[in-house]
Amino acid sequence: MFTTDLKPSDLEYRQTVIKHIKELQQFGYNGFEFPIAFHENKNYKKDIEDYANLRATLDSQGFKNVKISTNVGATRTFDLSSPYPEQRQAALKYLKSRIDITAALRGEIMMGPIVIPYGVFPTTDFNVPIWSDELQEHLAIRYRNAQTIFDELGQHAEQRNVKLAIEPITHWETPGPNKLSQLIEFLDGVNSKQVGVVIDSAHETLDGDGPEIFREQVAYLAKQKRLHYVQVSPPDRGALHTSWLPWQSFLEPILEVYDGPIAVEIFNAIPAFLNSLRLTRRKFWIPGEDTPNKYPSAYDIANEAIKATRIQLDKIGYSC
Repeated sequence: MFTTDLKPSDLEYRQTVIKHIKELQQFGYNGFEFPIAFHENKNYKKDIEDYANLRATLDSQGFKNVKISTNVGATRTFDLSSPYPEQRQAALKYLKSRIDITAALRGEIMMGPIVIPYGVFPTTDFNVPIWSDELQEHLAIRYRNAQTIFDELGQHAEQRNVKLAIEPITHWETPGPNKLSQLIEFLDGVNSKQVGVVIDSAHETLDGDGPEIFREQVAYLAKQKRLHYVQVSPPDRGALHTSWLPWQSFLEPILEVYDGPIAVEIFNAIPAFLNSLRLTRRKFWIPGEDTPNKYPSAYDIANEAIKATRIQLDKIGYSC
């Protein structure tokens, strides 16, 4: 991840996006996950047009065959789990527009934390943090609120040929859902199979239920046709190729039932994530944007990441 905002209306920044795609293609990447930035302007029509123009620019530069998925999150303002119907309707409208953006990019997957706003930990009316049993009781109500509206969101996504892949995210980043088991329970209350799951190796390693139960969960999601997307990401949010990642026990159950895209997710040390990801490591400096130094560049890390992933896929006998 080089940025949290692609600035789709900025013609100069489009050239930066093109440069990154060209460089990463040389390493073997053939698709890219675009973060869709949150802005308060609520001019959704313009947002959709801007991203459609970005896609047109990519096409004109010879990238018609490049696959795009999008990364979208619920926000404190646009929250499907809100107790207030008006706020849930506003969130529905917002997330429908993000689906439309994904379609405008010719993407078929919109993934991210779209049930509970990312990084927004609940408190009491007296601003006392809510944790443990009390938190789970609080979230159960929030989940029911969201379930009432997810079918409509799923129907819109189906009309736009976009799958929604909800991401369970580790407990130190967001209040929930943190575990695949929690998300499966949530989805059992949602009829639309257009709404499914993205499994991220970083979060599963940190908050999962272990390899045996993971295998059962993956098989269940595949049977439900809800295993929509997979990410390999280092638990320490650093370099994938040197991370402590149980590659085989993660990949083997997935590849038995899944033939969709596998994304390599690595975060550069960008300001938007310094706090939420508790990043202590140095920035992977970006060629052409940062002053070069003796530490690995973002391109170095990306190159090593795809090589490491291919080695592990080869061990399983998966052809990519």
